[in-house]
Amino acid sequence: MSTSDMRFLIREVRLFDGVAARPSANVLVRDGKVLDVAAEAPEGWPVVEGAGRTLLPGLIDSHTHVRPGRLEQAVQFGVTTELDMFADPAQVAELKRKAAANPEMADLRSAGIGATAPGGHPRVGFPDHARISSPSEADQFVADRVAEGSDYLKIVVDNGISRKDVLPSLDSATVAALVKAAHGHGLLAVAHATDQAAAVMALDAGVDGLAHLFVDGPPAADFGVGKAFVIPTLTVLNGLWGDPAGSRALLADPLVRPHLDYESVAVLGHGGYAPAGYRQGPEFAVEALRQVRAQGARVLAGTDASAPTVAHGASLHQELALLVEAGLTPLEALAAATSVPAEVFGLADRGVVEAGRRADLVLVDGDPTVDILATRAIVGVWRGGVRVR
Repeated sequence: MSTSDMRFLIREVRLFDGVAARPSANVLVRDGKVLDVAAEAPEGWPVVEGAGRTLLPGLIDSHTHVRPGRLEQAVQFGVTTELDMFADPAQVAELKRKAAANPEMADLRSAGIGATAPGGHPRVGFPDHARISSPSEADQFVADRVAEGSDYLKIVVDNGISRKDVLPSLDSATVAALVKAAHGHGLLAVAHATDQAAAVMALDAGVDGLAHLFVDGPPAADFGVGKAFVIPTLTVLNGLWGDPAGSRALLADPLVRPHLDYESVAVLGHGGYAPAGYRQGPEFAVEALRQVRAQGARVLAGTDASAPTVAHGASLHQELALLVEAGLTPLEALAAATSVPAEVFGLADRGVVEAGRRADLVLVDGDPTVDILATRAIVGVWRGGVRVR
């Protein structure tokens, strides 16, 4: 690596540091970390011009399902960290190893195998040891996930109602036992629930966060998440339960389309699958989001990529736009993809542009603190101080 790669200055750039915006800053990077956010630009440093541009922390997608080739796609769109929510642990370990050595892949954290009932969601694609039948199995299940390297625990509470299906699902005692076991190992417990009753049951059991919001009806007047966080995943809820036109519009965006690989083009063009005539939809998730935000809930941006209609990296920009449509300010939406997930998931080295943090950075034309669509106008991405080609 050349000296110019080891240190550089992003000069006179508008800065969103993960929490707040400032109109102009000089950001110094050395040896993969932010050295300083200085008022004055030093002499002799290699320069990246920031005039008319905005610098952001590297984006964090808080709900994905990783597969080979997808971390490379993610980082092209400024997503420097993915939080996987259910994947094969052997594959995760290999991808983590590769990403640690290759800055042109997004960094990765993962739940590994999630907990679900025998015959439950997801019905295919995962081994029998993803299944748990009773509270007595919870301690061993979580210990096995820790041994495999899981960074947090995913719990699937889903009886199929949101898809007009009938599936076995975990009962409340088993969910509570899983949460207790996860906390005993210092892990967060995150619940998949796409109907309101399942979300309430998971929250009553003490989960730390919801990996989706629900689509089966409007929130009850007393619905709240307490101290739990929410990952609304409005992009996938729109794509699968509502109108996938938003994903197709993303596919047609001239700031996006040239940077998509073949697989991403295919998934963004995919249609939804909501049963005809079934009263459900993403508008209920938006209502729930507005309600819990009024109660002070923390919101994290996540997409559910590799689901149909959702592409790694690109769809996080759609999620940011949908969060703003749902009532978040652009600053709040940007924080939901940077500092908030970093804090919630204990990623203390990233999510904020300040001295000592990793130089995971995204430079865009324009001002996404005013117009959230400007996040798509990417000029440069750095992961660990190394510029992505």
